[in-house]
Amino acid sequence: MPLLLIASMNRAPAAVLPPADSLVKRLTRLNLRLLSMTMLLTCLLLATATWYVARERQLHSAELSARLLANSVSPMLVFADRSAAQVELEAFSRRGDLLLVQVQLPDGLLFAQWQADRQAPVLPVRAPAGLAAQGVVTAVDWRKLEVWAPIRLKDELVGVLVLRESLDSLHLSVLLLSSVAIALMVVMILVAWRGLVLVQRNALRPLVELSRLAEQIASERDYSKRAIVHRRDEVGRLSERFNEMLKRIEIWQADLRLQLEQEHEAGQKFQRLAHKDSLTGLPNRLFFQGELQRHLALCADHGELMALMFIDLDNFKKVNDQYGHDVGDEVLCEVARRMSAAVRSRDVLCRLGGDEFALILPELPDEVVAEQLAQRLIDAVRVTMTIRGAVMPIGATVGLAFAPIDATEAAALLHASDHAMYQAKHAGKNCFRRPQHDEV
Repeated sequence: MPLLLIASMNRAPAAVLPPADSLVKRLTRLNLRLLSMTMLLTCLLLATATWYVARERQLHSAELSARLLANSVSPMLVFADRSAAQVELEAFSRRGDLLLVQVQLPDGLLFAQWQADRQAPVLPVRAPAGLAAQGVVTAVDWRKLEVWAPIRLKDELVGVLVLRESLDSLHLSVLLLSSVAIALMVVMILVAWRGLVLVQRNALRPLVELSRLAEQIASERDYSKRAIVHRRDEVGRLSERFNEMLKRIEIWQADLRLQLEQEHEAGQKFQRLAHKDSLTGLPNRLFFQGELQRHLALCADHGELMALMFIDLDNFKKVNDQYGHDVGDEVLCEVARRMSAAVRSRDVLCRLGGDEFALILPELPDEVVAEQLAQRLIDAVRVTMTIRGAVMPIGATVGLAFAPIDATEAAALLHASDHAMYQAKHAGKNCFRRPQHDEV
């Protein structure tokens, strides 16, 4: 990294490089001194590799021991011989770093256990899911390793063996080995190490601060922060360019946030328009279809009663033919206003098109509530309606269907309410009917 930085700086224009206090010289000296640290790094890498290899060997040994112990205790599980299993675990406990060994039944109940800490509470260790299909499962962290082995007898799972071992002995061995190696090199690198500390505190402080600032900005997304320019050297110029970049990003972020807010507002407006009837202001057929599916799913999940009303206006064609479509539109708006005032706050009133409306009634305590509401809607529409000085002969006919009584699917429930509406039409209009199942 320092060599690449030096190369890139050497290609910079001469006017950018200040004549004094050159970071290039300080980094060159630092590179020369860092060479001595490669020995220490090599030692650390070897110690790490040794630790990993030793840990894998101990894990492998624990797996083999768990398999053998699982084979030994399988007959004891079959014959429910807890005392024999406990004796077997006590004998196995002579293993050096053993912390815990458990034998569990397939349902997770504890069959037998040995643990090094006698005063600790006896709790079954939960086996990972899918153990029977995976075979032996292991887990390793810094302090311990765990092995879960299925206990089988004639390919039948009769229990689970849990084995937990400490890695403290392994850590101690690696630590002693590393200490000996490090002690041999301390004398050789002590002077270089002391010099490196001074270099890091002085030469690299601006670069470290800049790096920390970059990480802080990346995590907090706060582009209003600025780097401190300590010197007019390469890092100082880098800090200035970094501050200029932050300023541009801050402006760009503000513009982007404003644009996103405008697009979000436009999207919400479009969403409302796509689901709203432009004449009455009620939700339209597209919105109704989605809400009906959603409420039917909630009805099925919660076991609740819901209803659907199919509402058709009486004599609306006569109004259009006699008074014109403008008056007809006013009639539709007045009908929508009256019905909206009559329904509950959680009910969903929609205009399907023309003079057809639909009303979703969720969370009903009983069928009577829906029937009473249907009559209120009919009465509200039937109240004398005067438009432009003329009395409109408008009424409402309602078909009422219940879920899950009459149907559980959206199409079937809509068909049932529509069929009930036609029954109400044949009964004389200005009334409501429920579907007759023997006729549907």
